[in-house]
Amino acid sequence: MTSRPPFPPFDEHTAAQKVQAAEDAWNTRDPERVALAYTPDSVWRNRDRHVVGRDQIVAFLTEKWERELDYALRKELWGFRGNRIAVRFQYECHDRQGQWYRSYGNELWEFTDDGLMRRREASINDHPIDASQRRIFGPRPESERGLLLPVF
Repeated sequence: MTSRPPFPPFDEHTAAQKVQAAEDAWNTRDPERVALAYTPDSVWRNRDRHVVGRDQIVAFLTEKWERELDYALRKELWGFRGNRIAVRFQYECHDRQGQWYRSYGNELWEFTDDGLMRRREASINDHPIDASQRRIFGPRPESERGLLLPVF
């Protein structure tokens, strides 16, 4: 695929569509599928890691989801302008020892004219939680689309 609608410049509706599409893709935990939304030479900063290109994106996500088990994500549109979107997100996962985490973060995205993401910058903080504190269970149900994320 050489393009990925909707295309910039974004309005509130198309920016929200882009955010929901990203959430849906990441919740598949399929690195190959996720990587197709990015340019072949896409540049990422994810925490302290720098990733360049689809091959490195696939390797990064494969490693991530081997470590972050039962990963489930929620994203929310924070802002947009032209070909850029800002997102806040939360996800929950557990490690192999059974410790659950809720991770909070912000992302800055920049897109090409054909709707592929060429730049992604993510700042993320992890918070250990008990399994009883979980609130994200798998992909977002249709009834929850468009709802705001709880802050804490």
